Amino acid sequence: MPEEPGEATGAAGDRLAPVLRPVRAGNGFEEALEQILQVVRLGLVAGGERLPAERELAERLGISRVTLREVLKVLRDQGLVEPRRGRYGGTFVLPRPTDTGEEELRRRIAGVDIEDVLRFREVLEVGAAGLCAAHGLTDGQAARLRGALAGTRDAPPADYRRLDTLFHLTLAELCGSPTLAAQYAAIRAAVNDLLDCIPLLVRNLEHSQRQHTALVEAVLEGDADGAREMMREHCAGTAALLRGFLA
Repeated sequence: MPEEPGEATGAAGDRLAPVLRPVRAGNGFEEALEQILQVVRLGLVAGGERLPAERELAERLGISRVTLREVLKVLRDQGLVEPRRGRYGGTFVLPRPTDTGEEELRRRIAGVDIEDVLRFREVLEVGAAGLCAAHGLTDGQAARLRGALAGTRDAPPADYRRLDTLFHLTLAELCGSPTLAAQYAAIRAAVNDLLDCIPLLVRNLEHSQRQHTALVEAVLEGDADGAREMMREHCAGTAALLRGFLA
């Protein structure tokens, strides 16, 4: 991707100040994508205008330019930006079409309190992970959890969300609280309705799989604090994507 000229500071930089900030190390890709999506969807850089230079964006977000280029590729694939070459090139925000199917998307999430769904999901998942680690799993339960993890690792993209759901439901079931498991099944349905509104991103799936693996290791080692923290980070990554695309 071509490097943009570096004069995108001053007024443009001031407009972006409320949104662009250094991301946390655990979810750099997702949080950077969330912030740049906010820049585009809020109109902080209007259609036809150029985003700041790659160097400036990477510095402001605290990420590598490799990660930034992956973020920009997602935006390009979604038809939100386009790269232009030449002396006055760079990454330009595309004008928003008048009919993009967003009415259907908005209809599907109308009346859904996204923040409430995400908070409740985090409370349940973090609690389940901590309980599994603190109480320990039998050999059979550990084998089930490993099997659910393997299912997500080997899943083709078309099946990933279904098998990802199975992995998380398995963890909830193994925590030993049928009430928590039932509540999680209900909230996961709401989360899946939201996830169905956004694209599958290969980088995000790879990142999620690494988090799944670390989570399972913490659970099986009896590291309750580590399991809770990894699940909290995992939920935060999903939340960042959903806020970026749907908020």
